[in-house]
Amino acid sequence: MGGTFDPIHFGHLVTAEEALVQFNLDRVIFMPTGNPAAKARETVTPAEHRYLMTVLATAANPDFDVSRMEVDRPGLTYTIDTLHSLRAEHGPSAELFFITGADAVWEIVAWKEAEKVADLATFIAATRPGYDLEAARASHEKAATRFRIEYIEVPALAISSTDMRRRVADGRPIRYLTPEPVVAYIDKHGLYREVG
Repeated sequence: MGGTFDPIHFGHLVTAEEALVQFNLDRVIFMPTGNPAAKARETVTPAEHRYLMTVLATAANPDFDVSRMEVDRPGLTYTIDTLHSLRAEHGPSAELFFITGADAVWEIVAWKEAEKVADLATFIAATRPGYDLEAARASHEKAATRFRIEYIEVPALAISSTDMRRRVADGRPIRYLTPEPVVAYIDKHGLYREVG
């Protein structure tokens, strides 16, 4: 499960748990981006903070791991490089899934080496209640890409990291939107006090 996790929230965690169960996954590896190419023009909280918040948020679930792979990689972070590293680490027989939001899945076709990305992983696209799954599937078929996309509906996706950053900047609470250790970490390190 890749993402900036800026910050991680219950929507991410519920999505990971739902994917784990629905697709009978061995585990979910949270992969905080290091220097995300897709957000090169945006201000992103330093990777070490995002990594540590992800560790705090996932620590109670033995089926969740957090990887430093992208955090420690120098330069811009590309999914193709991560998938190649995961393939090398887990071998050719491992089936890789990439968990993302349904809104983001259509940006993937523009990613670096998108066709190779399609060959390396099946995508699990998480949707909000009311999302038109049939229209999404029809669009996918019409686009005739090689991407294998499975959809899951996750009610907690109404929570967004962008809204959480804005709430902190405005002095509003984020308790119950993310695990308590993440709330404490954000407060301790003064994160998101000013949002650009």
